[in-house]
Amino acid sequence: MELRSTAFEDRAPVPGRHARDGENVSPPLDWSRPPPGTRSMALLCEDPDAPSGTFLHWLVTGIDPTSPGVGPGELPDGGEEHTNGFGERGWGGPEPPPGDPAHRYRFRLYALPGGVSLPEEVSAGDARRILDAEGLATGTLTGLYQR
Repeated sequence: MELRSTAFEDRAPVPGRHARDGENVSPPLDWSRPPPGTRSMALLCEDPDAPSGTFLHWLVTGIDPTSPGVGPGELPDGGEEHTNGFGERGWGGPEPPPGDPAHRYRFRLYALPGGVSLPEEVSAGDARRILDAEGLATGTLTGLYQR
């Protein structure tokens, strides 16, 4: 699957309005049609460069497989947001330590054969492992952010 954003290109900077110290608005995303057999989708955004280990910025499960994408600051159709690494439900934008090299923000969209059972509070690594094991297909988009 292809995953794209009108806000930034793959491996390009994420605009400041999507950062935690900006407007903290999730970026617009659109994607190609999932493969046959897809019954739901999940969206994961993580920062593998965080000093404390991979950090969860956004996890949405239960996305309607007919959904073509999501607008800025919106919840994907049918989606349920989980608690992010900041301890808040929903999107938590980039906030790398000042002076760090640019961090990578990996957005992954998963096509799933059914619903997925994840705890309300799950780590980025655990969510990724579960979704990687159950996914039929994935699309990835990586943005960069530095303060």
